[in-house]
Amino acid sequence: MSDKKFENRVEGKNAVLECLNAKRGIKKLFILKSNKDNKINAIVDELKKTGTIVKFMERDEFDDIAETKSHQGIIAEVEDYRYVEVSDILDFAKSKNEEPFIVILDEIEDPHNLGAIIRSAECVGAHGIIIKNRNQAMVTATVVSTSAGATEYMRIARVTNISKTIEELKKNGLWFACADMDGTDMCTTNLKGSIGLVVGNEGSGVSRLVKEKCDFVVKIPMKGHIDSLNVSVATGILLYEINRQRCIND
Repeated sequence: MSDKKFENRVEGKNAVLECLNAKRGIKKLFILKSNKDNKINAIVDELKKTGTIVKFMERDEFDDIAETKSHQGIIAEVEDYRYVEVSDILDFAKSKNEEPFIVILDEIEDPHNLGAIIRSAECVGAHGIIIKNRNQAMVTATVVSTSAGATEYMRIARVTNISKTIEELKKNGLWFACADMDGTDMCTTNLKGSIGLVVGNEGSGVSRLVKEKCDFVVKIPMKGHIDSLNVSVATGILLYEINRQRCIND
């Protein structure tokens, strides 16, 4: 297989470093010959100790294999991304003695949005993310890069049916907030406890069937002339409101 055809890749020094820290297997490392970055050189030295193949490349050859423009002169061929089961997310919350905090994405298509949401979810301490296994962006080099390596710490499960998954999670005590512009103000809504935040597609939002399974609908208060936000920005705001309320003692 040529260098250009490998599928499982991570690009950018921070993303590669997080893979290294999270012990995700790195098969091969590609480095721009003109690189003079100390962090990248440290990664190279560390991986050479493990016998990882390191290949130094000229600019034209390197750009030819890159998937993103934010590679920073380092690309790693890695093992397959390890998706988890929904039960693993619940077990993780239990291991931390915390009430589950889960994000469910209903057909997010843009990998940049997915990466940004993963980054925000990891920062606020969400226990996991659930996505559909079709009509949905998956974890790719672009997602890993956009997430700044947060994919290596976030538990992500793929499911066939979001509605049925919500029904099953309700049996485990979770309640669900659907993000939608027609909902109630997030600032006046109780978002504490075992909760799942459901966010929909960039264009069509949360599907009708999924919305019907949610316990309530919540929105971000808007005061400007523009009445909508990018889905990853909106999700970040909602995640931090949930986190804020979870930090308040009753």
